[in-house]
Amino acid sequence: MAAVADMPGETAVANGNNNLAVETSKSESKEFNVQKLVDMFTKLNPFAKEFFPSSYHHNPTKTGDFDQVPANKQGNANYSNRRRRNNNNQAKRKLNGKAFRAQRDDSIRRTVYVSDIDQTITEEQLAGLFSNCGQVFDCRVCGDPHSVLRFAFVEFADEEGARAALNLGGTMLGFYPVRVLPSKTAILPVNPTFLPRSEDERELCARTVYCTNIDKKVSQAEVKNFFESACGEVTRLRLLGDNVHSTRIAFVEFAMAESAIVALNCSGLVLGTQPIRVSPSKTPVRPRVTRPTSR
Repeated sequence: MAAVADMPGETAVANGNNNLAVETSKSESKEFNVQKLVDMFTKLNPFAKEFFPSSYHHNPTKTGDFDQVPANKQGNANYSNRRRRNNNNQAKRKLNGKAFRAQRDDSIRRTVYVSDIDQTITEEQLAGLFSNCGQVFDCRVCGDPHSVLRFAFVEFADEEGARAALNLGGTMLGFYPVRVLPSKTAILPVNPTFLPRSEDERELCARTVYCTNIDKKVSQAEVKNFFESACGEVTRLRLLGDNVHSTRIAFVEFAMAESAIVALNCSGLVLGTQPIRVSPSKTPVRPRVTRPTSR
């Protein structure tokens, strides 16, 4: 019985030894793997070039140490200057953007929107009506393709003039009472080099209209025939366009100022496939300057 009783104990010891052997083999395997990695890393050179950015260099006064100093001082100076210039340019653009928005907002507060303007009313007459409210800085009459009447933007020298102009809503101007509201947009300034430079050019402006939303497929001859058949003789025409906008614009100069007034009634008529917009022109149609060809 004693011999039999000892058997399980021996078996347990044997099993314990087996488990110990398995655990030992696993531990040795792990230790072997870790040791293998350690051996691999010890063979690497931590001071090798590929282990450190090329923009830094080794300081010979400090053994085994790397200073974070650019290797190429001249290149770093150029980079710093470039970055400083870029920052300055960005700051200038931000300031210019803020200044532009402030200037635009100020212009909007000084501008009123006038609608239901009779076709026979000129910009001078409209500006004369609002001159009693304050100094008129700019006046822009525009054609409306959806109405026989026109609309305009009147900009004053100060906000008080714009507020006073709101009281003129309902005033009869020509055959219709005008409507006056605060403007939501500013008047786009005209390039000063395009403005009339003499009395003769101002007289040309009175005979010229500005036409927009012209179908790109319409030729210059077709535009001229359209206005001559409806308004009168056209003495000069400038048709302009580019690859960005889907339509073109034109400046049409008539032989008579009365023809230009009649042309304003063409706003909304279809030329080609588009309804055109016709407004008085602020710029004359100057003859093209031909440069002499070099031989």
